[in-house]
Amino acid sequence: MPKIVDYYFTPASPWTYLGHARFVQMAARAAAQVNVKPVDYARIFPVSGGLPLKQRAPQRQAYRLIELRRWREHLGLPLNLEPKYFPYATEIASYLIIAADREYGAARAMQLAHDIMQACWVRERNCAEARTLDEIAAALGMDGPALRAREPDAKAAYAAYTQEAIERQVFGAPSYLVNGEIFWGQDRLDFVERALTR
Repeated sequence: MPKIVDYYFTPASPWTYLGHARFVQMAARAAAQVNVKPVDYARIFPVSGGLPLKQRAPQRQAYRLIELRRWREHLGLPLNLEPKYFPYATEIASYLIIAADREYGAARAMQLAHDIMQACWVRERNCAEARTLDEIAAALGMDGPALRAREPDAKAAYAAYTQEAIERQVFGAPSYLVNGEIFWGQDRLDFVERALTR
């Protein structure tokens, strides 16, 4: 039976960024198929009890920064705790990732997603701007404007992925579904790997 992971995320999530490279590596080791599915958490949170960051209680916001610092140090990854362009509207970036998946395949789309997340969380770039996204795509040998021309199709897929995530009980980012079993958070990647090696 093929190993399949449905990967629900938003490129604005620092937790997705922190787990992304490790997830790519473990999926490759397991020869797993990754279905790349950026979703709209502004639609997911209201039906799952989640809150946007600025609406969370102060103690939760403060603890989030503590945990991000811990994970940054634990993983040895660069990460600005409070980047200049966060939060940002993720629709255009999500559409670009979906279009890249359809044009270039999942592996290239995963590269693009990584570089978009790194642009926000490391390089202080505004990933809500088409020009920034085009430059990120070009650095990977992709045609950003051509991908963005596929926005109507990508927009429809984004809405469909989001509805699918809601129906499958996804509530946070990143979420990994391995043959239908949900794992929420980059700190559950050890369990994802076990599920992929059963």
